[in-house]
Amino acid sequence: MGRALAAAFLAAGVTTTVWNRTPGRDQELVARGAVGAGSAEEAFAASQLVVMCVVNYDAADSVLRRPEVTAALRGRTLINLSADVPDLAREAAAWAAEHGVHYLEGAIMTPAPTIGTPDAVFLHSGPAGAVRRAQAGPGRAGRHPQPPRRGHRPGGHVRHRAAGHLVDRDDRLHARPLALARAEGISGQELAPFAKGIGAILPPTFDDAAVGADNGTYVAKVNPLTSAASTMAHIVHASEAHGIDASLMRAAEGLTRRAIGLGHGGDELSRLAELLGRPG
Repeated sequence: MGRALAAAFLAAGVTTTVWNRTPGRDQELVARGAVGAGSAEEAFAASQLVVMCVVNYDAADSVLRRPEVTAALRGRTLINLSADVPDLAREAAAWAAEHGVHYLEGAIMTPAPTIGTPDAVFLHSGPAGAVRRAQAGPGRAGRHPQPPRRGHRPGGHVRHRAAGHLVDRDDRLHARPLALARAEGISGQELAPFAKGIGAILPPTFDDAAVGADNGTYVAKVNPLTSAASTMAHIVHASEAHGIDASLMRAAEGLTRRAIGLGHGGDELSRLAELLGRPG
């Protein structure tokens, strides 16, 4: 997803500096005109607006909380599009404020192929000043519809995302996302537009999954099982933190991690159809 974001900036003619935790994974972007940075602090120092997208907040913290990186970020605007749970998002926002970082937490609601098109949808939350700074930068990646504002509360976008993901992952049961939304102070009517948006992107993903299952070609084009397992873990954590039964999601996560343990971490979710027919 990070590469899709950087590619969208480049396609829009925005000068973009890139850095990847895995050396060499930025070379395709550099070949397309991006400036390759030798370190995270070098990348962050290159612009007043920094966009970060890694698998979760643990991965983000492993980069952001190095002293040299924190120093490079002071006074800059950081948009963190990494996926995680509301309590960690709130803690990250507090850390950023303490260290003089203008901080926005974000959620990407649509798949990587939509990035840079009108179909891409992002949520964000943060102080009004940080929002204004981000809006003054290159807004080329997609649309940014916002949850109703009741004053800034860190993690607001994550609450909508976690509830919305339950619609995507949990057999389209309405009770679970509504329960999680209510626990996080979101009404059902506020949640509905975001839940419906997620549902709208499912048909083409099922078409791809059906072809992969029939042909035995499970390699993920966009969302591998490792990423899906991380998302499921976030939903389990957010649900159980509010006393909401997450047993079905735990079962789905267990099956996904079983597939990863068998060496299928780079495959798409349709790989699980094969595993369901095997004894545990």
